[in-house]
Amino acid sequence: MAHRDDSVETIQQEMTAFARRARASAARMHPELSLVSYTLLAHLDDQQGCRATDLAAHYLLDKSTVSRQIAALEKLGFVERRIDPDDQRVQVLHPTEQGAQVLANVTARRRLAFRERLADWNEDDLDRFATYLQRYNAAQEGQG
Repeated sequence: MAHRDDSVETIQQEMTAFARRARASAARMHPELSLVSYTLLAHLDDQQGCRATDLAAHYLLDKSTVSRQIAALEKLGFVERRIDPDDQRVQVLHPTEQGAQVLANVTARRRLAFRERLADWNEDDLDRFATYLQRYNAAQEGQG
């Protein structure tokens, strides 16, 4: 049992270090785009637009937090609001052309950074790591 506890402690420490590096890396890659802003913009792009309330629900964030992040993205010209054609009372957030370009640039730099960091890993190690991350994240989704 002690070995398992040690392993879980190591995993927790390494995941925390990973999260810190991700935030720092995001700040370097595009200083105007925080990790949260990048994540929200990527979600809007992936979903081809959505409501702010849907963003808050998806990421389990307070609506005011999402509102502040969206306001900052709008100010930068990365997000725009469009009227939902099915419900004229609803505004749907979409990346602007500039926002989509910034997102593509940041995403390309992030992929390159991952490829460089994992360059000396063999295929089996990469496959196992990918599978473990998917398994870990699937367990998190099940917990809400």
